[in-house]
Amino acid sequence: MGSERTEMRKRQTSVAQETPSSTQAQPDEGNQGSNACCFCWCCCCSCSCLTVRNQDERTRAASHEHRTDAIPDSEESSTPTLEDVNAWSQSFDKLMRTPAGRNAFREFLRTEFSEENMLFWMACEELKRESNKKRIEEKARLIYEDYISILSPKEVSLDSRVREVINRNMLEPSRHTFDDAQLQIYMLMLRDSYPRFMNSDVYKDLVQLLSEKSAEA
Repeated sequence: MGSERTEMRKRQTSVAQETPSSTQAQPDEGNQGSNACCFCWCCCCSCSCLTVRNQDERTRAASHEHRTDAIPDSEESSTPTLEDVNAWSQSFDKLMRTPAGRNAFREFLRTEFSEENMLFWMACEELKRESNKKRIEEKARLIYEDYISILSPKEVSLDSRVREVINRNMLEPSRHTFDDAQLQIYMLMLRDSYPRFMNSDVYKDLVQLLSEKSAEA
């Protein structure tokens, strides 16, 4: 009996000594597996990031091309008459109603580095004429990126209330998403830029040119 108990103790001691070593070996194997999985995940993540980045770059390039062609340097219009040009001095509304008036005013704004106000107003008018839902959403997004985003070099000056309205409207863009902003920019041009335009060389030279042509006729 004594020898059997001694033998049993030896076996228990032997098993107890072996167990820690096997327990220590398991975490190593687990760590290796975890590292391998982590490596694979990182590779997949990197590939995914590169794919998304490339897609974003292509989207931005396409958007840039679309924006470049969206509004021409000047609208097609017939040459204004002296009567037309004199009418522009009567009200800002009469100036903005005609393509020739908008072209002349836009040329003046360009000299003051505020052409983006007219471009934004024109983009809003174009949006209002759109009827296709998908096109409305796309144009609204481009207008936001070009004229509302604080990151845009062509950002127009809007107060915080109007910006909040736009941000809410952008959740479901429509033809009237920028109505409040368009009105605010219109009033800004009316009060600030229009009086200077009437006293500018751009306007005076045009009046003189048309007056001379009228006298010759």
